[in-house]
Amino acid sequence: MGRGTRGTLRIYLGAAPGVGKTYAMLSEAHRRVERGTDCVVAFVEHHGRPRTEVMLHGLEEVPRKEITHRGTSFTEMDLEAVLARDPAVALVDELPHTNVPGSRHAKRWQDVEELLQAGIDVISTVNIQHLESLGDVVESITGVRQRETIPDEVVRRADQLELVDMSPQALRRRMAHGNIYQPDRIDASLSHYFRPGNLTALRELALLWVADRVDEHLQQYRGEHNIRTTWQARERIVVGLTGGPEGRTLIRRASRMAAKGSGSEILAVYIARSDGLTSASPKELALQRTLVEDLGGTFHHVIGDDVPSSLLEFARGVNATQIVLGSSRRKAWQYVFGPGVGQTVARDSGTDLDVHIVTHEEVAKGRGLPVARGTRLGTSRILAGWLTGVAGPPLMTLLLLGIHHGPGLANDVLLYLFLTVAAALLGGLWPALAAAAAGSLLLNFFFTPPTRTLTIDDPKNIVAIAIFFAVGVSVASVVDLAARRTQQAARLRAESEILSFLAGSVLRGETTLDALLERVRETFAMESVALLERAGGVDPWTCAGSVGPKPAERPEDADVDMPVGDHMALALSGRVLPAEDRRVLAAFAAQAAVVLDRQRLVGQAEEARRLAEGNRIRTALLAAVSHDLRTPLASIKAAVTSLRSDDVSWSESDEAELLQGIEEGADRLAHLVGNLLDMSRLQTGTVTPLIRETDLDEVVPMALVGVPDDSVELDIPETLPMVAVDRGLLERAAANLVENAVKYSPPGVPVTVAASALGDRVEVRVADRGPGVPDDSKERIFEPFQRYGDAPRGAGVGLGLAVARGFVEAMGGTLAAEDTPGGGMTMVLTLKVAAGQPPVRPEFPAQALS
Repeated sequence: MGRGTRGTLRIYLGAAPGVGKTYAMLSEAHRRVERGTDCVVAFVEHHGRPRTEVMLHGLEEVPRKEITHRGTSFTEMDLEAVLARDPAVALVDELPHTNVPGSRHAKRWQDVEELLQAGIDVISTVNIQHLESLGDVVESITGVRQRETIPDEVVRRADQLELVDMSPQALRRRMAHGNIYQPDRIDASLSHYFRPGNLTALRELALLWVADRVDEHLQQYRGEHNIRTTWQARERIVVGLTGGPEGRTLIRRASRMAAKGSGSEILAVYIARSDGLTSASPKELALQRTLVEDLGGTFHHVIGDDVPSSLLEFARGVNATQIVLGSSRRKAWQYVFGPGVGQTVARDSGTDLDVHIVTHEEVAKGRGLPVARGTRLGTSRILAGWLTGVAGPPLMTLLLLGIHHGPGLANDVLLYLFLTVAAALLGGLWPALAAAAAGSLLLNFFFTPPTRTLTIDDPKNIVAIAIFFAVGVSVASVVDLAARRTQQAARLRAESEILSFLAGSVLRGETTLDALLERVRETFAMESVALLERAGGVDPWTCAGSVGPKPAERPEDADVDMPVGDHMALALSGRVLPAEDRRVLAAFAAQAAVVLDRQRLVGQAEEARRLAEGNRIRTALLAAVSHDLRTPLASIKAAVTSLRSDDVSWSESDEAELLQGIEEGADRLAHLVGNLLDMSRLQTGTVTPLIRETDLDEVVPMALVGVPDDSVELDIPETLPMVAVDRGLLERAAANLVENAVKYSPPGVPVTVAASALGDRVEVRVADRGPGVPDDSKERIFEPFQRYGDAPRGAGVGLGLAVARGFVEAMGGTLAAEDTPGGGMTMVLTLKVAAGQPPVRPEFPAQALS
């Protein structure tokens, strides 16, 4: 058995019962059988629907396994039989189903996981209301809490997910025709769970959930095939933020646009320019981040020297369909330096992106003085500087030669000096040096006597031209040095912003490795990022985590690699980073190593805690089995042996006494085993209460069965409001409390069980006159396998109170221990009053009798 490869999982997802999931699964099975595929029915429930039952004909069914629980027989999928049969494909209906206690696994999806590990392909069904993440939403829509749920990740990991869709009107017609439920349930179902509004909302949930998973596959496909153009399969709105006050207006406007289409997404992005031309307020960015997350969007922080190109690259990278930008805050005269970001983005967006320019109150008010001036002058400014430095002096010469007599040598020197300063301001050092050199030569040749020659007669003129050249070179050097210092300051500021966001993400709890690697990919505009590690210097590299398509498998294969210690490296693919960006990358790499170590430590700590708890439970269980369970078995064995003995003739009274001993021993054994099973259910989280309105006077008396009649005094007023509980769990909890109280009460002193109402809750008090419990031990007695004081061995395994508290808390109530006035202990069980019941103001709270 076992094929060495994992099987594939195909799931039919429906919005509600009756849409045809099981029918579609069986139809697929018939198609596969016709093609010669070895396909068996591991478990399919037709619920008495004739058309579904007919589809089972012709398919091999694996016999079900019969399990007895609490005196009732149930049938479940026989996992061992299916594994032994080893088919190519197994049909397993109702994937979220909870197995009957005593099964191999608690949930059916765990059975399916074992089939997949064995290499068996599985086809299954799920309703949208059973997804764990949608439990609260479904309850708010239908008013019904789903008792059986399945983790979303189990369904997301399915190799194929097919939505079985049906309109609410068609589904209600199917129900009215008796194709879903029996006739006696049709009217109630149509007027409650299957109301048109409920079905429409559930259908929308199913469509949106499947759309999210389809989107994941789409992004993966686009990345694998390096598709950069936008596919407008879904509305994604990118909001370009500058850090200015208009950002909140843009986010709200984008939210209104997204609200017009279900499933639309908002992605707010701030482009941090390393040239320092933007002056973003960290406080304003934090407010905008909070706003976009409150509206259901996401915030992204990206570094890009060219803001329009970076914004378009980000939008196409996330397959956006729309970009929202604000009208420029620049004043009219500032447009002489070129078009704004909005015009550039609109011009270069092409036909696959819609660009919306939104007006706001800050239009044309100016950006104010930026914190840092330009550091990288840009191509246009450098060209303007060279034009001024090279063409400016000849033009100035022609202009001065055209003026009769001219302004004089001193003024000529100042005019050429002005050109040198202008060239330095525009283009930096080298255009200014060119302007100074050309100006010096032209001043000497045309304006210094004797003219038209490079000879200078007057020594004063030599000094003037030398000073002119020195001043020009000095101004150019100062301007260039200032530009370099500004560039460094701007880059440091951009780095500090990135590190600030990194620290903020850690403080906000965004500590998963994938989230951090995704932040690295967005920040440095990379295609993929991987964290690689190896055990030793010659061992192969393994991937600890990655994001993006086709991550590098070795640091040598990446465009950028950042070592982290001796055996770990951060590998980035997409483009080569400048050297100055590696400082920030080093911080990200160090944080990635810390996050990975933290995740592993948390996992190891959880595993150690689980093993320690399991070891403690096993030790206590072995102790209980070795003594407490053997005691009733020994008494039963002794009584049976006596009855079967041929050496002694037993009287009828003796036989009755022996049979009574057998019955008492069996009851005690059944009670011990029942508590062990209940504790197991609580430990595995499989207790799902069925909450409904209940009268206490109908449940609590049932919990007294099994204790002597004269050992309990019951005081449950009939005027108490109804409580919201699971009748079975409440009965078991109350029975454990009463049995525990009777066990510790002195002989002849009855236990008091009284109830009273207070506001929106009802209290049930079980009071005994036993030895009581010190305050520091009142919580410890609720732990599993705990006995207090000198309780005799064989009196139980110490699970009664632990099971009782577990059941009560599962119903939303509380259970605590208090001292009984006059000596003893009182168990206070608090339950919620059922919805719609008026609050009660009690005249006298329930008290234990003196």
